[in-house]
Amino acid sequence: MNGPAACAAVPVAGAEIALTAPAGTNTLPASLNLFPPAMNYTLNVNGRTQTVEAEPDTPMLWVLRDHLNYTGVKYGCGVDVCGACTVHVDGESMRSCQIPISEAAGKKFVTIEGLSANGDHPLQKAWCDHDVAQCGYCQAGQIMTAAALLRRTPKPTDADIDKSMSDNLCRCGTYTRIRAAIHTAAAEMAAK
Repeated sequence: MNGPAACAAVPVAGAEIALTAPAGTNTLPASLNLFPPAMNYTLNVNGRTQTVEAEPDTPMLWVLRDHLNYTGVKYGCGVDVCGACTVHVDGESMRSCQIPISEAAGKKFVTIEGLSANGDHPLQKAWCDHDVAQCGYCQAGQIMTAAALLRRTPKPTDADIDKSMSDNLCRCGTYTRIRAAIHTAAAEMAAK
C-alpha cells in the first residue's frame, strides 16, 4: 500500500464507525466519499466578478468572509434566525448562512461593503445620526435588510418597518433607534 489508507469516520446512532479504503488504494469508493470535492465558482459580489474554489455545500457566509474577505458579513447563528449575515441577492435581503455556493452562480450579491462606495448610503448616515449601533455586531445585517425594505417600500410606516425588520435580532435592543434611522433615510432618499 502506498502511504496510509484513506479513512473517514461516520457517526451512527451515537457511535463512530471508521471507513477504510480498500487495500492498495488511497481513496474511499465514491459512494462513501463524505466530502464533495472543491470546485471553482464564478461569483458576482459587489459588482465584481470573482472566482472561488470551495466545496459545493459551503455557505456563502464563509465564502464571503473567508475566501473574499468581506468581513462586514457576520456569523451570528448559522441557522437563519438572527440576520447578522444578511446580504442582498438579486436585490432581495437573504441570509448568506443558508445559501450554498453551488446555488450562487448567476446571482448578484451585495454586502455591506458594496452598499455604497464611501459608506455614505442614507441608511449608513442615518445609523450614525441616530446612534443606532451599540456593540454594532448586528448592524450590517440590519442595514442590508432596511435597504431592501426601502427599495420595495420607499415611504414605510412603522408597521412596514417592524414587519420587515422583525427577523433581525439586536441584542442591545436598539429597535426604536433603528426605526427612526429608517424613517430618516427614507426621507433623505425621497428628497433626492
